[in-house]
Amino acid sequence: MGEVVNFREARKGLARKAAEQQAAENRARFGRTKAEKRRDALEQERVRKELDGAKRED
Repeated sequence: MGEVVNFREARKGLARKAAEQQAAENRARFGRTKAEKRRDALEQERVRKELDGAKRED
């Protein structure tokens, strides 16, 4: 004879697993520290200033 399964618990378990997987994807996609964001912003600003400084005036 097979194991007795509570369908409500199984359904909720699948939902929890799906939510955890989505959370892991979101952490990988959006999870950057404040220092990383600041470093990237400073790098972009440096590149922008370098390009603006190399412009020729007509």
